[in-house]
Amino acid sequence: MNRNDPAAFALGPALLFCPAGRPDRFAKAAERSDAVILDLEDAVAPADKERARRVMTDHLSGIDSHTASRTVVRINPAGTAEFDADVQVLAGYQPEHIMLAKTQSAEDVQAVHRRFPDAQVIALCETAGGAAAAHEIAGHPATSAIMWGAEDLVVSIGGTSSRHPDGTYRDIARHVRSAILLAAAACGKAAVDAIYADISDTAGLSAEAADAVGSGFAAKACIHPSQVDPIRQAYRPTAEEAEYAHALLDEAAHHSGAFQFRGGMIDTPLLRHAERIAQRALAG
Repeated sequence: MNRNDPAAFALGPALLFCPAGRPDRFAKAAERSDAVILDLEDAVAPADKERARRVMTDHLSGIDSHTASRTVVRINPAGTAEFDADVQVLAGYQPEHIMLAKTQSAEDVQAVHRRFPDAQVIALCETAGGAAAAHEIAGHPATSAIMWGAEDLVVSIGGTSSRHPDGTYRDIARHVRSAILLAAAACGKAAVDAIYADISDTAGLSAEAADAVGSGFAAKACIHPSQVDPIRQAYRPTAEEAEYAHALLDEAAHHSGAFQFRGGMIDTPLLRHAERIAQRALAG
């Protein structure tokens, strides 16, 4: 099973960002999500980063193994002074999952791996360079997943907005989203979809999460606890979808090749689709 299969990804489907400098939110974020991302990068102002590191490491030293297995630490980009400070502070805690902001190359992943050899790295490809190097980044053995980010991507190429006024992505964002998904799948890694910034637009989030499921993303990140349930709902097959998938797989046991089922012709790719729906139903 490829790691881009949702059932094979240990985190998700809803990964909730939480500022590393807000310890009052840590427990709630962990409780309400499938995994929490403690963010030392964009969610923390430069003047507050040192305090955020102390607060976060105090938290990491007191959590149980189950919570630790569902905790991701987002660190600053490789090659920066903030990255060096992050890894120095975290060296005594050895997080199981590390998200590397603005990953540009496989060497950036290696820089994390050298300091945290047992950590699974979620490489966040959110710049033009990272998007162009997505395949080599995904192919690094320490990479467990790759994620993309729209706004920093657009900044890196000189744009001003990743979306049209109606909320749909511009072509460049759609291209990079697809490129990240393809790179992950080609390397047998999980792909994580970007956040949906409009917290009030539940319908838009639900539609985007449903597209992420149908396209093959193993999980979707979010920025507010209210976004967790719509993402989970998108990844949870409906009763009708689950019934159809199970019935189809039961029927397939009686055939050695293509066959007709409920008015349609079924072949191997459609059986694989049904298997994934059944896996998500079981996981949900």
